[in-house]
Amino acid sequence: MPMKPLASQLLANTSIRFGAGVLGLLLLIAGLAPWMGTVDPAAMDSGHINTLSGTVGAFALLDGTSVAHTFWMGSDNFGRDIYSRVLYGTRVSLLVGLFTAVAALLVGGTLGMLAGYFRALDAVLMRFMDGLMAIPAILLAIALVAALGAQLWTVVVAIAVPEIPRVTRLVRSLVLSLREEPFVEAARALATPTPVILWRHILPNAMAPLIVQGTFIAASAVLTEAILSFLGLGLPADIPTWGNIMAEGRVQFSQYPGNVLYPALFLVPTVLAVNLLGDGLRDVLDPKFAKRGA
Repeated sequence: MPMKPLASQLLANTSIRFGAGVLGLLLLIAGLAPWMGTVDPAAMDSGHINTLSGTVGAFALLDGTSVAHTFWMGSDNFGRDIYSRVLYGTRVSLLVGLFTAVAALLVGGTLGMLAGYFRALDAVLMRFMDGLMAIPAILLAIALVAALGAQLWTVVVAIAVPEIPRVTRLVRSLVLSLREEPFVEAARALATPTPVILWRHILPNAMAPLIVQGTFIAASAVLTEAILSFLGLGLPADIPTWGNIMAEGRVQFSQYPGNVLYPALFLVPTVLAVNLLGDGLRDVLDPKFAKRGA
């Protein structure tokens, strides 16, 4: 029975459709945040401190003027609009997830290919990776943020470093099997340079598992960034992130639970959507799980 085209398999997978749909909506929100009835997420209006959801009033802008504004999600104890901060926080969370996944895949994939192809490097690199994996990921991320300082790139590095050993081990296991395949042996017999073998013959055959792993890393990065920010160890408090919003709202949770619940309502479906997307891609791209239906 003929195999369905890859595009048809992707579109037929419910997890991929749901995950991609939610992520597409979040990307749309992130891009259109300035035009969705928001104000400056860092602007403070002392006249609207801890307002309730749906309150309508004149929001004081930084230039001294004011505009009619609806506080769809209320405001925090600094007079900042929660709705604006949550929407702009979508940008930060998605960027952290994307950059972390790319960094972990690039570094871990390179190290895994070297460890799997060159036996002399295998023992040294993998023992170092084993040492990194022995440290709990969240503790390692906290230590790196404390050492490097709280900035976007340092948070990305801090979250990506604990993921690198997992990517390295995955790619190494793939390369160990691929390097014995006939097409790789034929390339070596033809005196093909090693970088060409790695780039043209081995890497394309390892891309599918890497893409799947990248989605899981992105989901974990979004959640880890929120945890670090909630603990006060992530991005600076003036940057609107879901973790920062929840951290600032927890002290008044009993009186104003929306300050914590509204960003959580964005965080949960984001992590769920990315994980479902990864599950769907694994079902389609990984030969162990692929469903070769009619």
